[in-house]
Amino acid sequence: MALIEDKLYKRIKSAVGRAIADYNLIQEGDRIGVAVSGGKDSYSLLHILAELQRRAPVKYELMALNIDSGYPGYRSDVIAEHLREHGFAHHMEPTDHFEIIKEKRRPGSSYCSICARLKRGVLYTLAQRFGCNKLALGHHLDDFIETLLLNQFFVGSLKAMAPSMLADNGETTVIRPLVYVEEREIIQFSRANRFPVVCCCCPVCGKADQQRKRMKGLLSELERENPSVKRSLLRALANVHPRHLLDRGLRKG
Repeated sequence: MALIEDKLYKRIKSAVGRAIADYNLIQEGDRIGVAVSGGKDSYSLLHILAELQRRAPVKYELMALNIDSGYPGYRSDVIAEHLREHGFAHHMEPTDHFEIIKEKRRPGSSYCSICARLKRGVLYTLAQRFGCNKLALGHHLDDFIETLLLNQFFVGSLKAMAPSMLADNGETTVIRPLVYVEEREIIQFSRANRFPVVCCCCPVCGKADQQRKRMKGLLSELERENPSVKRSLLRALANVHPRHLLDRGLRKG
């Protein structure tokens, strides 16, 4: 099945290509592990990177990496079939994360945060095992902005995500090529191409991360007055004026 090459496809491909160029995300000889969960974001990222790969001025390799956390009902077989059908090199990694979370999670603590930490650790290990010097994650423009607002409102820090950063293991570079792509565009793209989206089957799916949902609602409200508010906030992340902030560590002398 070929992707539908319409205006949306061209817009997303152009945005990803621009992000790669702006932040030097992909270089000659890179072997990139793409985290594929079965969600709309990771499917879109993998397919767009594969499309760009065909005409890229540099040569790079892609390998899809899937983590099965062991949640009952998770259809990793559907994901594997899609990857085989499209000829993607891939690896499916079963884990006992569900049992670990049930045992280790403190009452009242975030289900999502411990799950994400466990998955990230396995992804770093798989990247090294399969010779991937980079790991591509499907965070999009909305994720960057929502994380910025969450940190300001609830943590008290000016921090979001980086398009490219060295992981804690000191070996793997994490890249986020969808930084310029809005979530609504990914939703349309995924539906148009009929990607077989798979639910994570986490016990709190659809109920967790209420604070992030509040940020989505806030942004939707602000967009009604200013349709460019998300793009403006993203530009702000690249337009920092340290001397107008309160962080004493940024001040000279």
